[in-house]
Amino acid sequence: MALAAVSAAYQVLRGTTGIFTSQSTSLLSRARALYACSLNRRKMTSKRKTDHLERTANKFRQEIISPANVCGITDESATVKRVRLAVANSEFSFKAGQWVDLFIPGVSTVGGFSICSSPGLLEKEGILELAVKYNLHPPAHWIHTECSLGSEVALRVGGDFYFDPQPSDSPVDLVLIAGGVGINPLFSILLHVADLHEIRQSTGQGFQMGNVKLHYTAKNTSELLFKKNILSLVNNFPGRILCNFHVTQQSSPICSELQPYITEGRISENDLAKYISSDHLCYICGPPPMIESMCKQLEGLHIPREQIYFEKWW
Repeated sequence: MALAAVSAAYQVLRGTTGIFTSQSTSLLSRARALYACSLNRRKMTSKRKTDHLERTANKFRQEIISPANVCGITDESATVKRVRLAVANSEFSFKAGQWVDLFIPGVSTVGGFSICSSPGLLEKEGILELAVKYNLHPPAHWIHTECSLGSEVALRVGGDFYFDPQPSDSPVDLVLIAGGVGINPLFSILLHVADLHEIRQSTGQGFQMGNVKLHYTAKNTSELLFKKNILSLVNNFPGRILCNFHVTQQSSPICSELQPYITEGRISENDLAKYISSDHLCYICGPPPMIESMCKQLEGLHIPREQIYFEKWW
């Protein structure tokens, strides 16, 4: 199945280059070669650590691969850069919670990064955002050391982890549970929830969104990504969007703005039990041990397994 998935992806890539400029075509041709390389590596029996393309070979991928240009770079924290990308293909789309394959000129490894912006931002402005933590993995290292305004990359959407309700669906309440940079896809979902509320309020149409509670854990408040944006959503949608930040190694004083939302220590079953019920949909993203622990806690609270969704980033 893995070989078939990569082979199919390779065939799709072959059919896309004709709509792009010569520079973009060169980049997309390189993407084809990287998929072929991944296919060959999968035939090997080495015990080396697998890469993003191999780990996600059986996951859904869209057919469209689009060039994109870096149009904004900011420091989200001391170790995380937030990158804004202007997407060239108007047919390119994604669902809140999905990730992208990131093809970078001069970098032989394909990156895999969750999207942290909303589908609405892409629809309105043609913009997609990623938040990438520093490490020596080539795509992340490039973003932190070489990426600049105007840099060209290519993107392809993938993933089976998303929240995409349709207007005719029944209202639903969500619990979002994030650990560290696992907040990225859940922040995208949270922004999408806000968009759904706004559409319903302004037009009286569209999906009727229920309430959302975010539990987000990090070592300390400086590593809580998007915290100002999250608090803004909480204030803009009182009672509809709720959050609780959990810090495990806080040593400095906590600012007054954050104090009402902070719990010291890991997310516990008691924390979850205060809000959750058996009809909630639960989305989890973080390190694999955290995901396993959260799944057990949710099952202990009688949440059916089919209502628990998770995305593991390695």
